[in-house]
Amino acid sequence: MKSLPSIALASLVVAASPVLAQESGTLEKIRASKTITIGNRDASIPFSYTDGSGVPVGYAIDICMKVVDAVKQKLNLPNLQIKFQTVTSQNRIPLVVNGTVDLECGSTTNSMVRQEQVAFGPSYIMVGVSAAVKKSSGINSFADLAGKTISTTTGTTSIPLLRAYRKNDNLEVREVYGKDHSDSFLLLHADRVSAFVMDDVLLAGQIAASPKPGDYKILPEVLRQEPYGIMLRKDDPQFKGLVDVTIKDLMKSGKINELYAKWFTSPIPPRGVNLNFPMTEATRDLYRHPTDKGI
Repeated sequence: MKSLPSIALASLVVAASPVLAQESGTLEKIRASKTITIGNRDASIPFSYTDGSGVPVGYAIDICMKVVDAVKQKLNLPNLQIKFQTVTSQNRIPLVVNGTVDLECGSTTNSMVRQEQVAFGPSYIMVGVSAAVKKSSGINSFADLAGKTISTTTGTTSIPLLRAYRKNDNLEVREVYGKDHSDSFLLLHADRVSAFVMDDVLLAGQIAASPKPGDYKILPEVLRQEPYGIMLRKDDPQFKGLVDVTIKDLMKSGKINELYAKWFTSPIPPRGVNLNFPMTEATRDLYRHPTDKGI
């Protein structure tokens, strides 16, 4: 008879375990705090940036809001609070790893190196690393950058790619680093550098938002194709499963195409500029075959 309380307690633990399994890791953190924290960028047009009133907007933000809706439903928290935490290229990974940010919704390349520290949802776009230059510069290829100064953003994958290109092609350039994409573009705008090396879509966003978009062009050369993804903590299968299902459903239902058109081929805030950046076949293929595979 003395063993009955122990048996009853064990039964309760077994009965409760499925619930605990469903709300472990990030989901349990969100349930307990009734808050989800999204890492946003302030100048990654059109993925994640602030509009004229300082509100985070963009393609990646919209996708993350779909994940937030899924979290609300799963945890039965219709009044879940959303907290935004501005991140940079340098601190975005540490802030995800240490639990400050639950979802990083910016313009982050999904790479195998980064997957050693964090996880990614299904990639939502394929971009090409290139360079923006002024049309009046006479620069038409990366080879034309020999002996010139270029800018790029600290903490991005563009830096090692450019260095590899320089090594392979014996290209001598001087690098200047901006703290964010708008800072890097401003160096080009002010003629302090001859080119801004970055992902083509981000270059298009900076050009479109500039006072004189017609002054700039993006080089046709591409250093590498890279996939972007939503970043989250590693080894959290319950939360990652929810993120994966939500984004895959967007792709399979075709709703992702509406979001793409909203941010890449339509006027966007705050100035109503249009990037005129049609969907590439590489991005279409991502939507047909969703994957979180990194490069």
